[in-house]
Amino acid sequence: MKPSRLDFSLASRLVNIAPFHVMELAKMATELERQGRHIIHMGIGEPDFTAPPTVIEAATRAMTDGRLQYTAAVGIPPLRQAISEHYRRVYGLDVAPERIIVTAGASAALLLACAALVEDGAEVLMPDPSYPCNRHFVAAFDGKARLVPSGPAERFQLSDAMVREHWSGATRGVLLASPSNPTGTSIEHDELAKIVATVRSKQGFTIVDEIYQGLTYDGDPFSALSLGDDIVVINSFSKYFNMTGWRLGWLVVPPALVPQIEKLAQNLFICPSTVAQHAAVACFAPEALAIYEERKAEFKRRRDFIVPALKELGFKVPVTPDGAFYVYADCSALSDDADRLTIEMLNEAGVVLVPGLDFGPHTAHQYIRLSYATSLDNLKEAVDRLQRFFAARR
Repeated sequence: MKPSRLDFSLASRLVNIAPFHVMELAKMATELERQGRHIIHMGIGEPDFTAPPTVIEAATRAMTDGRLQYTAAVGIPPLRQAISEHYRRVYGLDVAPERIIVTAGASAALLLACAALVEDGAEVLMPDPSYPCNRHFVAAFDGKARLVPSGPAERFQLSDAMVREHWSGATRGVLLASPSNPTGTSIEHDELAKIVATVRSKQGFTIVDEIYQGLTYDGDPFSALSLGDDIVVINSFSKYFNMTGWRLGWLVVPPALVPQIEKLAQNLFICPSTVAQHAAVACFAPEALAIYEERKAEFKRRRDFIVPALKELGFKVPVTPDGAFYVYADCSALSDDADRLTIEMLNEAGVVLVPGLDFGPHTAHQYIRLSYATSLDNLKEAVDRLQRFFAARR
C-alpha cells in the first residue's frame, strides 16, 4: 500500500531537523543480521548493562502494590530527595529537592529547558562537534543553534575565548555537555567557571548536560552546579544508572524557574513514568551504587584497551576521552570520507561505527565515533576484524 499524500503543509521547522545517521547505520546493521551476519555494535551509545536487581525489585513492588497512577509533574518526593542526597554525597553540594524536576528522560529535560529559555530567533552557542539532538531541541522552539568549530586544542569543547568571540546580539545562552557525546571529553573546572562568568555578565543562560558525569574516569568529578544556582543542569538515569529504556532523567534549575518548568511539564508531559520513578529510588541504595561503581571500572578498562588499539589500527586519537563511553577518532590517514569508511567497515568487517556527519560539519568527514559500551571480548573481536579489513585494503 502506497503512503497517502498529505493534503496539508508541514511546519517549516522540520527543514532544520536532519535525520539521525547513527540510526540509519543501525537499520543497515539489522538488515545484515537478518541475513545471518554477525555484527558487532559500537555505534549507539547504550550501556550493555541493565538495571541492578534491587532496581528491578523496586519496580516490581510498585506494580504489585498498585502505585501506578499519575504523579506530580515534577516527580515523586522520595526520588527528588534521593537525587538531592546524591549531589551532597558525591559532589559535596547542597541542592534543594525543590530545585530538582524529574523528567521523562534527559531529552524531556532538554525540551523543557529550551521551552522555557529559547524564543523565536534566539541563538544558542554549542561546540561542533556535539550531540545532534541538542541543536534540534533549540530548533524545535524556533531558536538557532550556532555551532562553533572546536578541535583537539579545546578538547572539542567551547572555551571562554570562543564564547566571547562568537557571542552576538542574537545570542541568548550556551548549551554545553561535560563529558560530551561524541567525544567523551570534559570541560575543565576553571574553564567552565570562566564560561559561566562570561555568560552571566551578558545576562545569558548556561545549560550543562551532565548525563555522563557519573562516568568520569580521570580526576575528581564535579558538577556545574558548584558554580552557582543560576545554572541549568541536565542529568539522566540512562547512562551511569543503566536505565536507557526506562526514560527517566532530571533537571536542576534556579529556584525562580521551578514554577515555570513545572507549568510546562504539566502541559507537555503530565508526569514521568510512575513505575520508573519508584524503581529509580533504589538506584541510590548502597548495594546498587556498589554495582554501578564496578561497572564504571569496567568501562574504564574498556577505554584503556580500545584507545591504544585504535592508534595501532591507524586512527589518531588526539584527545583521550576522560568520561562517557566514546572515542572520537581521526580517520583521515585511512580514508578521506568517514561516512563511506563506516559503511565499508559495516559491510566488509561487520563492525558498526558512526561517522562525524551526525555531530556537525566541522568534523563530518574526518572523524568517527566509537562507543565502547560493549564487552571487552566484543571490542577485541572488532579490533581483529578491523585489522584484517585494513590489511586487505593495503
